[in-house]
Amino acid sequence: MIERMLSLSDELAMLAESVEKTVERVSPLQKVQKLDAEKTFDRELHQALAEIGVLGVGVPEEMEGSGGSAEAQALVLEILGRMATSSAVYMVVHFLVTGLLRDYATDAQRKQYLEPLMKGESFGSFCLTEAGGGTDILTAMKTKARRDGNDWILSGSKMWISGATFCNFMVVLARTGENRARGITMFLLPRETPGIEASRLATFAINGYPTCEVHFDNVRVPASAVLGQIDMGFMQVLTALNNERLNAAAAVTGIGRGALETAVTYAKERQAFGRPIGQFQALQHRLSAVGIALEAAWSLTLEAARRHAAGGSAEVLSSMAKYAASKAAVSAADIGMEAMASAGFDQASPMQRYYRDCRLHVFAPLNNDMVLNFVSERWLGLPRSY
Repeated sequence: MIERMLSLSDELAMLAESVEKTVERVSPLQKVQKLDAEKTFDRELHQALAEIGVLGVGVPEEMEGSGGSAEAQALVLEILGRMATSSAVYMVVHFLVTGLLRDYATDAQRKQYLEPLMKGESFGSFCLTEAGGGTDILTAMKTKARRDGNDWILSGSKMWISGATFCNFMVVLARTGENRARGITMFLLPRETPGIEASRLATFAINGYPTCEVHFDNVRVPASAVLGQIDMGFMQVLTALNNERLNAAAAVTGIGRGALETAVTYAKERQAFGRPIGQFQALQHRLSAVGIALEAAWSLTLEAARRHAAGGSAEVLSSMAKYAASKAAVSAADIGMEAMASAGFDQASPMQRYYRDCRLHVFAPLNNDMVLNFVSERWLGLPRSY
């Protein structure tokens, strides 16, 4: 493993060692490659992470969680991005859902949904985006919920939803009022509720974690299904979406680091013209430059996590980190694929997996152009462009 240039506290160093050893023991590279080729979720690794408390990171111990801050979550995600990319993307969604339940669920809801989630006994899915809108979801949202006595009835569709085919429950955002921002409510829906239909989309990356389309056909749920405050769901979810941006930065930094490590290992071994290709200055410069970019992105990510943990505003830093990390990871995968040439195309090599999986984070959880719009407005003080 290439040395991390930023130091970690003793507690975080112990967490890193525990996660790395668990992945090495439960899901070594050959297994990760096999599951990726088979488009299969790594349930064994999921359970192993639950056993060492990773699924409860970020949730206070008084809520049966493992404690830990945004920095601990980022570290977990960076390691998983490097070692088991699909599991890293799963954990980004997992931490989003556990954060919403931590912050807005009632005691009864936490008992029903949060505790089994942290024990690895259930899976959650987050349903926000739709076919007609991602970044502009407030304008485009057509999924609606209407009152019917003491119940709510949900109708509509969601698109590009992670893990919806095998989750146990969903956090669904639906329009419940006319106000653009203050007219959306979060609902907790058990997956087996009548009227819910989920199907896997034929995506080419993140093979071990399905991306899905979900339909809600007059789905009836009780008033107790509301998560948080009626009509305030989008306002409540904003903080969680900012944290998701931070966590995505951590995961894609790990993917980029994995690509870099794979390329460096290959460059030390592959011989051309009587010497290893890693001795050629042109390749050395490209690998070093992308390594520096990844370290810079990781620095932004950790600083954003530390600021968030201290109670400060981290929205701009998280956005910077996500942009920098996604760009650096794509560069690392591109350079790695070129360095390995035909060997990088081999499905037995992780390079082709890094090459595919890093692309998600250029446009998710927020398109990089919109990230720049946000940074321009919030950091540079320029007029809003959208």
